[in-house]
Amino acid sequence: MNLNKVSVIAEVGVNHNGNINYAKKLILVAKKAGADYVKFQTFKADNLVQKKTKLATYQKKNTNLKSQYQLLKKLEFSEIQHKIIINFCKKNKVKFLSTPFDLESLDLLRRLKLKIIKISSGDINNYPLLENISKFAKKVILSTGMSNILEIKNAIKILKKNNLKDKDIIVLHCTTSYPVYPNDANILAINFLKKKFKNHIGYSDHTLGNEAALAAVTLGAKVIEKHITLNKNLVGPDHKASLDPKEFFKFILSIRKLEKILGKEKKFLTLTERKIKKIARKSIVAKNTISKGEIFTINNITCKRPEGGISPIYWDKIIGKKSNSYFAKDDFINLK
Repeated sequence: MNLNKVSVIAEVGVNHNGNINYAKKLILVAKKAGADYVKFQTFKADNLVQKKTKLATYQKKNTNLKSQYQLLKKLEFSEIQHKIIINFCKKNKVKFLSTPFDLESLDLLRRLKLKIIKISSGDINNYPLLENISKFAKKVILSTGMSNILEIKNAIKILKKNNLKDKDIIVLHCTTSYPVYPNDANILAINFLKKKFKNHIGYSDHTLGNEAALAAVTLGAKVIEKHITLNKNLVGPDHKASLDPKEFFKFILSIRKLEKILGKEKKFLTLTERKIKKIARKSIVAKNTISKGEIFTINNITCKRPEGGISPIYWDKIIGKKSNSYFAKDDFINLK
């Protein structure tokens, strides 16, 4: 994962609606928009949730089902489907990621040789899952929705039990809600996380629009994750809080433009400024005609564009000196 620029993760999640062709279309959307990664969710409904577990409020709004089990059972992909998706990503030169929600699904991702594992906010305290991830993952992306600082510290501690170091764990600020309203986004928490941890910090964005993610990039987020959909009106839990293809294209375009605007953490002259500086800076010039031997005073010299003569920073050194030659009005002053 290249953290010299902002890595953008197109979160497909379950917005494929269990349809492999939808999944392929979403991969193409992510690729066309310029996403670095396309992320899915890997789970077995029977391992993930009790059959009578109620739907979350946001899940009820856009489905006609009665339990999480019914919802998730329709959305799980088989091992063969995972292989099809991974091969399709390789063919289209966009990287595949996934979030495992149970140990069996994690083992599937291990067999598929995934080196980067994304951990959902809901599993930040799932120590058996975290410990098993730590045994083979090369990098981990950890979402921190619904968690406090101690839970994040403990999760990182578990992840570092084996070969993972702080530099290998990317911590994402996240508010778990779909969508997240502006007063709940709390983007300044990124600064807090940067002070508390040695890890790279990113942002998993569930807000409507681009503003929160752009603010996160401004604060130094190295990874941005955002949900995408083919159509916000599709039936499913996450479509309404996702970006459609046109919005997602503009989203990444805005991030790349902002990266250019942010530049580097140092003050320097740009090439454009160097050119403009020559005509925008001033020099000490004759205010009117000055005879040889005349003393330079505020009455006979002034500062005018362009640069090229003696800089105004030497004003006090020029005042009181004797002219060694004749100067016409607007001539650069020199002491030769």
